[in-house]
Amino acid sequence: MLKSKVKYIQTLGQKKFREEAGLFIAEGPKLIKELLQSDPSKIKELYALKDWILLNEKVINPGVVTEIERHELEKISQLSTPNQVLAVVEQYENDPVITVKDHITLALETIQDPGNLGTILRIADWFGIKQIVCSPDCADRYNSKVIQSTMGSIARVKLLYTDLREWLSEQEDTRIFATTLDGQDITGMNKIQEGIIVTGNESKGISAGILSLAKFKITIPRKGEAESLNAAVATGIVLSHLV
Repeated sequence: MLKSKVKYIQTLGQKKFREEAGLFIAEGPKLIKELLQSDPSKIKELYALKDWILLNEKVINPGVVTEIERHELEKISQLSTPNQVLAVVEQYENDPVITVKDHITLALETIQDPGNLGTILRIADWFGIKQIVCSPDCADRYNSKVIQSTMGSIARVKLLYTDLREWLSEQEDTRIFATTLDGQDITGMNKIQEGIIVTGNESKGISAGILSLAKFKITIPRKGEAESLNAAVATGIVLSHLV
């Protein structure tokens, strides 16, 4: 494998170079399988071990596949334990149209942990939620930890990064639900067909400015002594009751 190609792929681990190239890296058989099923045209390059190629030759475009050895995969991988295949993928739409009417939308404020953001994408996908609005200081959607945590949901859930307070202030006709520690018990609420559910920062929660725009405060009833819940876990529990 050419040194220049190795260096180029390695640079995609950095946000600056990902944005310049309009590409990101995805790794591992399960994730690559999901991306191939969702939109194979987005996969621009595949670097894989011979065994993986033989198992998947019917579903991959041979024109984008390069067979490599394990030691070569280790050089280009972002993972501590490289796993059979790495893909260079075209980034998804940067400014998707978010239509709140007749939809449930997630809004995330300052979710900075990449694992949390990726898991929230996967949870949204599980519950059939197709759009998320993020404040600009949320983790980068193409961070390798985000991508790995989504397990392919990155291809099916639209993300819009924008000034969250301004965007929410424009949604005057849509109910906004803010997840807090002192809101209405979600276990006694009816399912919703439309609305915006806001989840805040892992340690600070939702800022006062965003909270002031919410029409409803909701909470997961606490029975034990834990101070708070992980943001992704809390999002999953809320969706399980409201969606």
